[in-house]
Amino acid sequence: MTPLIELAAEPTSAEVTDWAARLGWVAGLLLFIALVYWLMRQGWKWRGSLQSGLPDLPTAPEAPGTARLTMSGRYHGSTTAGQWLDRIVAHGLGTRSRVELTLTDEGLEVVRPGARDFFVPAGRLRGARLDKGIAGKVLAEGGLLVVTWEHGDTLIDSGFRSDRAAEHTTWVETLNTMTTTTKGTAR
Repeated sequence: MTPLIELAAEPTSAEVTDWAARLGWVAGLLLFIALVYWLMRQGWKWRGSLQSGLPDLPTAPEAPGTARLTMSGRYHGSTTAGQWLDRIVAHGLGTRSRVELTLTDEGLEVVRPGARDFFVPAGRLRGARLDKGIAGKVLAEGGLLVVTWEHGDTLIDSGFRSDRAAEHTTWVETLNTMTTTTKGTAR
């Protein structure tokens, strides 16, 4: 026989015979992934317990008034104002979701399907700006509407992204106009 035919007749790979070792590695990897997930969950719960002093979120009034602006998009989370990585998880503020925003003379209504809704009274709004990131979500420059508001003794930044990003500028201008006019009135 020629050497070329002999090579073609030989098997190309050895049969796997050590299934126990392979199953052991797979089981170990799955246990490691489960441990990491559990530690992340414990960290989330620990952060929530640290923020348990935050008062309950206000709900929208029965008659919120006529809408000045509306927006649909994504809610990306809330952080301590000025600390874009210090996520607030208490009362569901750390849960990302779809969002419907409605701005009235009474305040800002945040409706989140699948998550807890909340309302920011007009007297608690402190301003708005365009930014590029909040709590682990980074977008293009100016791609995020960040609303600063006061809740209890804490200033909070909440990040929203509209389905139509061109709306962000109008929201910033309107919210900042509202906050300068409410700063002069009694709260």
